[in-house]
Amino acid sequence: MAFYGGIDLGGTKIQTVVVDDGNTALGSARRPTPTNGGPEDVAAAMALALRDAATAAKVDPAALAGVGVGSPGTIENGNVTSARNLPGWEGTFALAASLQTALGPKVRVGNDVQVATDAELKLGAGQPYRSLLGVFWGTGVGGGVILDGKPWTGRGGAGEIGHMVVEIDGARCTCGRRGCMEAYAGRGSMEAYARKLHEDKGRKTDLFKLMHKHERERLTSGIWARALEHEDKLATQIVDRAVRALGAGIASAVNLLDVEAVIIGGGLGVRLGHPYAQRIAEAMQPHLFADTRPPGVHVAALGDLGGAIGAALLVESDGAAPAKPAPAKRKTAAKRASGKTAAKRTSATKRAPARAWSPKNPQG
Repeated sequence: MAFYGGIDLGGTKIQTVVVDDGNTALGSARRPTPTNGGPEDVAAAMALALRDAATAAKVDPAALAGVGVGSPGTIENGNVTSARNLPGWEGTFALAASLQTALGPKVRVGNDVQVATDAELKLGAGQPYRSLLGVFWGTGVGGGVILDGKPWTGRGGAGEIGHMVVEIDGARCTCGRRGCMEAYAGRGSMEAYARKLHEDKGRKTDLFKLMHKHERERLTSGIWARALEHEDKLATQIVDRAVRALGAGIASAVNLLDVEAVIIGGGLGVRLGHPYAQRIAEAMQPHLFADTRPPGVHVAALGDLGGAIGAALLVESDGAAPAKPAPAKRKTAAKRASGKTAAKRTSATKRAPARAWSPKNPQG
C-alpha cells in the first residue's frame, strides 16, 4: 500500500492530509498561513503542517509516495506566480522544489481550486456530472472547471472566476483591477469593507469584538458565521452584497460554459452551507440566459479536507513503493469530511433570497 500527502494552501490556513491509495484519510492537520514574511516562510509552514499530518497518520514523511499541493496563483512546472492573497508573493517562487528539499518525496503543484474541484468530481458532490464549475468562497474567490469529465486549466490560469468583472470601474480588487467579483465577495475584501464602514463611517458591528474574543487575527469564516447567527446588521449587509456578486459572476460563467452543476466550497462556502448555496443559486437566476434549466448548485461534500485530498490525487496516478506503518482506525475521506459541511440553520441563514446584482446598487 502506498501513502500520499496533500497540502491545501489557503489565505488563512494550511490544511494537510495523508491518504492511502484508496483515498482513505489516515491523518490530517492544520496550521495558520503566515501573515508576514514571504514565500519561503509560507513553504516552511506548509512543510511543518504536512509533517503534523504524517505524524497523525503514523507515517514517516520521507516514506510518502509523493506530496501534492494546491496553491493559489498561476502554476507552471511547480513554480507559483502572483499568489497575491499570500504575504510578499508578488513574483515567481519554486514551491515544488522548496517542499521537495524540505520533505524528501516528489512534489507536484496544481491550482488550489482546480484540485479541490477534481476531488469533488471523483469523490464528492460532482460525481454525477461530466461538466461542472467549482467556486471556492474563502479569502478570495477561486474557480475550477471540469469539461467532458476532464479538468480544463487553459494555459495555466483558467478558472479565475473571482476576477470576472461584475461592475465596470467598481470596487478595487486585491489584484489591482476594479469591479472583480472577489472585490465584493472575497473574505479579505469583505473584511476591508467592514473596517472601512466601522472605523471611518461609524457603523456598529460585533465582527471585530468576536475576532478578538476568539483570538483571531482576521475575520475568519467562523467569525462571519457567528456574526450572522447574532444577526449583526453590518455583517448581514456585507454577506448579502457578496451573495449578489457571486450570483452575477457565477451566472456569467455558466452562460459561457453551460455546465451541469456548480459546487460551492471554500471556507465561507462550507461554513455557511446549504442555505447560502441556495441563496447563491437564487441570485444567479436573473442573470442566466438558459434560465429554464439552471445548473444544480451543491455544497462541496468533502468539506475542509477537499482541497488537500484533491492535492493528494495529483501524485496518486504516478505510482510508488508502499510505505510501512498505518493506523488501525480509518475513515473514508468523504465520510470524515461530511460532518463539517452543514452550517447551523439559524435565523441568520434563513434570510430571504438575495436581490439580483445591479451596477447601480452594488453595495446593497
